[in-house]
Amino acid sequence: MKDQILRATERAPQWLRNDLASKDAGVRAQAEEILATTIANALANGTGAPAED
Repeated sequence: MKDQILRATERAPQWLRNDLASKDAGVRAQAEEILATTIANALANGTGAPAED
């Protein structure tokens, strides 16, 4: 599980990393939700890539 989370966070695009560091609470909250979804998808699908719809 740790490896899947690590792969998911390593693959996060730069704009998401920037948004996570934002001083704007709304921007940061949205980025946190996106990262949480990415990690959840990685755990569900066994990859670090976003799920394909």
